[in-house]
Amino acid sequence: MKRHVLDSFAVLSYLYNESGAEKVKQILHLAIQDRAEIYMSSVNWAEVAYISKRKSGPQEWILASFSLTRLPIEIVPADLELANIASDFKYKYKISLADAFAAALAKAKKAELLTGDPEFRELEKELKIDWIS
Repeated sequence: MKRHVLDSFAVLSYLYNESGAEKVKQILHLAIQDRAEIYMSSVNWAEVAYISKRKSGPQEWILASFSLTRLPIEIVPADLELANIASDFKYKYKISLADAFAAALAKAKKAELLTGDPEFRELEKELKIDWIS
């Protein structure tokens, strides 16, 4: 079964029906059919939450978060092991801390990282990246 990690870029694309949303929907559909596993770091969840609150307001985020929690996405806590892997990515590359956690989770789960964020281009030598746009 194929494994995918969603970064904030992918989730926000899905929520706001932006470029790349169709690709995210395809992966979600596979997970609904038990043909894929989807993970997301709790750090990336927080990033999606604050960006959504700023963009659409706290009430809209409540609705969006309810919808997201009903999808087959496993939210993975940022434990010490994941934090150490994330720190390695943050040390080596010019990426945000949230992006480092997405990369760390993809590495830990041996999963493809689903993103459209160009910050991840440098990481292609270390991770398999599934580009949504």
